[in-house]
Amino acid sequence: MNDLVQRRVGATLLAAILLGIGMMAALDEIVFHQVLAWHHFVETDNSALALASDGLLHTLELVVLVIGAVLMLRLHETGRHAAGYRGAGFLLGMGGFQLFDGIVDHKILGLHQVRYVDNLLMYDLGWNLAGLLLLAIGYWLLRRARRGEALSQR
Repeated sequence: MNDLVQRRVGATLLAAILLGIGMMAALDEIVFHQVLAWHHFVETDNSALALASDGLLHTLELVVLVIGAVLMLRLHETGRHAAGYRGAGFLLGMGGFQLFDGIVDHKILGLHQVRYVDNLLMYDLGWNLAGLLLLAIGYWLLRRARRGEALSQR
């Protein structure tokens, strides 16, 4: 892969990964924080602080979405995007966010749990397996795109 193609692929992956992270954060925040009310970003006895933490997550999610969208639009405007890499990056970003949230936020930092029930195991497994599935599909798409690049350079 020549240097120009590598830069296009890297820029496309970065923009798509940011869009995936932002989208998964939005889905988490809207579905699990607001609609189902299973948890807040930071669980605390202070409901104002818990709600403010959700607002902070929402703000960060929007910033990441806007940055990813601006980068992707700029790549498209200038014809510098790598077409086969958008879906891969998007799913890698979604799965990466989901798994990071499930392992780091839920277990290591203990900011919140998926849901506050007696037996968390099924919720934790479902949450993390969903992230792993998204990562696996994203990785499969990435390998497929790389194989396509290699074939086109022959």
